[in-house]
Amino acid sequence: MTNLPNRKPNRLKGYDYAGNGTYFITICTRDRKCILSRIPVGNAALSVPKIELTAIGKIVEEHLRLIPGIDKYVIMPNHIHLIVIKSKTGKNISEDIRALKSVVSRAVGRPIWQKSFYDHIIRDEEDYLTKAEYIENNPSKWIEDELYSF
Repeated sequence: MTNLPNRKPNRLKGYDYAGNGTYFITICTRDRKCILSRIPVGNAALSVPKIELTAIGKIVEEHLRLIPGIDKYVIMPNHIHLIVIKSKTGKNISEDIRALKSVVSRAVGRPIWQKSFYDHIIRDEEDYLTKAEYIENNPSKWIEDELYSF
């Protein structure tokens, strides 16, 4: 038997992800490949960069809009950020993200996502405003982003 590294649980133990909640989610592409959009860099100080979605990015956007409770999102070149406001519907946030990743990969014709995703439970209005501002400003800070690649 191969010794696999122990994966650190990335969900808050004991938290009801099927209940009401607001989440900041980040989903990365496999190998962080820039396949979702293009963000021209250069004169960012003079203008806000415009995200140019690729064909795959357009598929992602089409399916993102079908997730109940999507409040804000941005499709970056190799990842997406979104804020989801969940009401108790029986499905938890992991099921929604798994379904999104699956349907997009099927539509594209191949798996495009990294395993798992990052989530942050938004706890109050200040936290929400910080994450919403981050989403809004992310394209203009693309070259400084920890996930930046070209």
